[in-house]
Amino acid sequence: MAEERSRIWVWVLVGGGLFVLFAVGVFTLVYMSFGGGNTEESFSGFGPKIAVVDLDGVIFSPKQIVPQLKKFADDDSVKAIIIHVNSPGGGVAASEEIYREVKRIRDEKKKRIVASIETVGASGAYYVASATNKIYADKGSVVGSIGVIAEWVNYGELLKWAKLNAITMKAGEFKDTGSPTREMTPAEREYMQGLIDNMHTQFIQAVADGRHAKEADIRAIANGKVWSGEQALALKMVDQIADFEGAVKDTAQAVNISGEPTLVYPPKEKRSGLDLLFGDVSDYLPTRAKLMEQEVGFYYLWK
Repeated sequence: MAEERSRIWVWVLVGGGLFVLFAVGVFTLVYMSFGGGNTEESFSGFGPKIAVVDLDGVIFSPKQIVPQLKKFADDDSVKAIIIHVNSPGGGVAASEEIYREVKRIRDEKKKRIVASIETVGASGAYYVASATNKIYADKGSVVGSIGVIAEWVNYGELLKWAKLNAITMKAGEFKDTGSPTREMTPAEREYMQGLIDNMHTQFIQAVADGRHAKEADIRAIANGKVWSGEQALALKMVDQIADFEGAVKDTAQAVNISGEPTLVYPPKEKRSGLDLLFGDVSDYLPTRAKLMEQEVGFYYLWK
């Protein structure tokens, strides 16, 4: 009798578990089809609009934000674009490409585009912001870090300790410059420093051009330091102390929008089934940001 009851409970538990999994699966499919999985987001409201584009996290690629900017730049119902910045910067080329699109919108499309720095607007993110019509920042935000960095881990001594030999075959003296298995030669250091100095000059010139400032004035503060938003205002690195809401109101006035402006955003990203089941799992997954320190690269990045 006891054995029969045990078997019944086992089947109840198994059946209940399968039912829960089935219900979760159905919910996920419905959610992805009609909710968080939508790839298009309709513009709500009527009349003039202000678009908001997030520049968030480390900048690795322009592929997401540049199309968003282009779309809003070509939409006549969008009277202005706010780049909501919370980023320490990122890749040199990626930051430069976003900068060029922002500057094109400002100078060629003649559409007002501004930056609102929330917590961090440093290095490559400041590079992008410098191309806008106006930069807003919170008093306590982190602004600046005009500089270039390249770093990686050298594990040559670890290989020696493990009695492993790194074998490299090359054609060209500088082909394996930055190899993590050996120290750089003096000639390689000079070569790498030349690249970094050149990129630094490009950064300074771009900010000077974007901010309509003298190159010498930007070079004087291009030492990699960051400042608070309040300090950055005194240095003329930002134009106004304001939070995001203040930036929206001021931008609306600048483009003659009366009343509360309608804000529009790019399409939402799809969420994974893992996120639906367990919440945000991104902290546990490998990302380009986490792998960056193992790659040789040049970055407009505050760390």
